[in-house]
Amino acid sequence: MTTSLLCASHSPLLFCYAKPPAELDQLNQVFAERAEAIKSFDPELVLAFGSDHYNGFFLKTMPAFCVGLKAQTENDIGGFSGDLNVPADIALQCIEHLRNHDVDPAVSYEMLVDHAFSQTIQLALGGLDKFPVIPVFISCLSAPFVPFRRSRKLGEAIGEFISSFDKRVLLLASGGMSHHPARYYPGHGEGEEDVERWKLSGDTDSQSMSRTDWLTRLHDMHHEGAEMIARGLRTAKDMRLNAESDRRFLDILCNNNLEEFDDWNLDVLVEEAGIGSLELHTWIAAVAAHRAAGGDMPTEGIYTLAPEIGIAAGIVHAD
Repeated sequence: MTTSLLCASHSPLLFCYAKPPAELDQLNQVFAERAEAIKSFDPELVLAFGSDHYNGFFLKTMPAFCVGLKAQTENDIGGFSGDLNVPADIALQCIEHLRNHDVDPAVSYEMLVDHAFSQTIQLALGGLDKFPVIPVFISCLSAPFVPFRRSRKLGEAIGEFISSFDKRVLLLASGGMSHHPARYYPGHGEGEEDVERWKLSGDTDSQSMSRTDWLTRLHDMHHEGAEMIARGLRTAKDMRLNAESDRRFLDILCNNNLEEFDDWNLDVLVEEAGIGSLELHTWIAAVAAHRAAGGDMPTEGIYTLAPEIGIAAGIVHAD
């Protein structure tokens, strides 16, 4: 068994920015290099860690963790539509291993994921169904928050699981770094009534907006947001982009000192670096899995504040 690792930011604004970030070319170059490295690695299995933006998971029943046995991707802004090639037998074995080792993920026989998975999978792997992918959802956008400690333990258990495989395995994490997309995805009780109903139950609530209306809302608001950023009406401070917080995270992550995240106060992190910073759960889980499987130390590929695409963008990898 050999593992490879890629942790990368995602953003819908990558596909609708009104002004390109200063370091967009460097960011794209580093990502392209990692995509080429993955192509050369030719993974036989991918464990993809991601979140959701109220497209497939809703507050009516929000699991901390969920593993998909089958998965379809939503065509939300920044995302790609299609089916993931999920090896259901291996995914089920993974769930059984986790539950037998004190981690209790939910199981989805028909998981729906959005750009939090599909953007990085499509761009890094060259297609949604090019490689066998097991999607591992982590709740990142809504309180009560999952402690970073739990995602570390999830990743370690997955690393132990894949250690028994005679396969090349890629650990892929999508999300982060500091950003605060509450304008598009308001906290519970902070949105308009139709948005609150959607976040609670999606279009299974007859009083909610339709899925088409929800996706149109996201499309229009992100285009509007891109224009606001270009005109200076939304700033890095508004989006809680925080290089100091991100650098503190990267220093710990790239030294494999993952236990230091165990006691982080996530309420404080959200205040400093935005609700989007909690997507770094996926990075912790992926690096923990890579470490537990005997992988090499993670390396920072790039970090940049990129307000034009609404995020602080980072890439961490290990071959």
